[in-house]
Amino acid sequence: MLLARLLSPALTAGALDIVGADGRRHRVGVGTPSLTLRLHDKALHRDLVMNPRLRFGEAYMDGRLSIEGGSVYDFLALLSAGTDNVQGVLGNLRETLSPALRLIQQSNPLRRSRRNVAHHYDLSRSFFELFLDRDLQYSCAYFPTPDTGLDEAQEAKKRHIAAKLLLRPGMRVLDIGCGWGGMALYLARMTGAQVTGITLSREQLAVARERAAHAGLAGQVRFELRDYRQMEGRFDRIVSVGMFEHVGVPHYPAFFAKLRDLMAEDGVALLHAIGRSDGPGSTNPWFRKYIFPGGYSPALSEVIPAVEKAGLWNTDVEILRLHYAETLRHWRERFAARREEARAMYDERFCRMWEFYLAGAEISFRYQGHMVFQMQLARSLGAVPLVRDYMQRTETDLAEAVPPPLRTGRNVGANNA
Repeated sequence: MLLARLLSPALTAGALDIVGADGRRHRVGVGTPSLTLRLHDKALHRDLVMNPRLRFGEAYMDGRLSIEGGSVYDFLALLSAGTDNVQGVLGNLRETLSPALRLIQQSNPLRRSRRNVAHHYDLSRSFFELFLDRDLQYSCAYFPTPDTGLDEAQEAKKRHIAAKLLLRPGMRVLDIGCGWGGMALYLARMTGAQVTGITLSREQLAVARERAAHAGLAGQVRFELRDYRQMEGRFDRIVSVGMFEHVGVPHYPAFFAKLRDLMAEDGVALLHAIGRSDGPGSTNPWFRKYIFPGGYSPALSEVIPAVEKAGLWNTDVEILRLHYAETLRHWRERFAARREEARAMYDERFCRMWEFYLAGAEISFRYQGHMVFQMQLARSLGAVPLVRDYMQRTETDLAEAVPPPLRTGRNVGANNA
C-alpha cells in the first residue's frame, strides 16, 4: 500500500496497522501497534496519497476512515512524536508551492475579513461554553505551574498581559479583536481603564455588550463592530489577543502603521499572537478551508521587519512555548466530555471536525514548532521602564487585589485566538 510507505518515515517511535478498504492489513513502524487506521472507501487510497494534509481531515469528518484503539489525537501524536517531521512526510507538490500563493491566500480586505471571522466566531456562545473556561477565554492560557487549572491559567494570562501594559486609572485602551469581551472587562474592572473593544463578529459583539451591562461597566467599556483599519483617534494603550493571525502577511505594514497612528506619543501596545519557530510557511490546507479561512501564524522574521518599518520600538518579546499545547489539551478533553451536547446543537460531522481541529492544533504546538509570542511595542524610547521587574510586581499586585463588586449575568465572554 502506497499510503503505508508514505507514513513509514514518520513512525520512528511506534507502530501502526492500516486496514485498506479491501480488508488487507499493512503494518507500519516497529513494535506492537497500539492503533489501527481503517479505510472504508477505496478512493481514499488515492486521495490520501495525493493530498494527505487536506483529505485526511475531510475523510475523518465524513466517516470514510476510522481509528481503532485510540482517538484521532493519539493517531496524530503517533505520527508527530518521531524523529522525522510529519509535515514533510505528509507534504505534496501543492503545499510545496503554496508559499508562492500566500499573497493570495492571505489577502484579507475588509469584506473578506468579515466573512472569515463570521465563519468561525459566529457559532453560538452556548457551544463555546461547553469546553472553554468560565470566562470563555478563547486564546492561549498562561500556566505558572504544571498543575495550574484552566480557569486559573486564563486569569494568569490576563494578569500577565495587564502587567505589560503599564495601566493607570482613566487610561484610554483599545482592544483590537476583543472577542466576547473578557479582556476588555478585566482591564476596566481591575485597573480603572476606559476600554474600547472592536470585533467583526456580530455574535461576539452582542455577548460583549451584554456582559458589560451585567457587570455595570457599560459606562467604562464600549464595544463596536469595527475593523482596525476603520479606527481613528489616539489611545494610551492598545492590546490585541489572538487577532493578528487573521491579518495576513500582505497587510502587516498597514497593520503596524495603523497601530502607530492610534498610539499616544507615550503609548504602549501588547500583541499576543500565534507564531512558528521554523521560519515562514503556509497554513495547513484543512485548517484554511474549514477552521480559519485567511488565517496564518507567522514567523517572527515576517513580523519584526514590519514593526521596524512602522517606526515602533520593540520593547519586549516573550515566547510562550507549550502554554497553548496545554490550553488545547484542556479544551480537547472538555469537548470530549460534553460531545453529545455539541452533537445535539449541530451534528456528528461538525463534532468530528472539531475533534480533528482541537487535536491537530494541540499537535502543532506540542510537536511541530508552533508557539505564542507576546510583543510589547512603543512609539517612544522611554515609554516603558528600563528593566522588566515591574511586570512581576504588577502581576503580584493584581493577583492579591480585591476586585470591585461585579454584577453578573451568565458567565460568558472571551478573547478570540
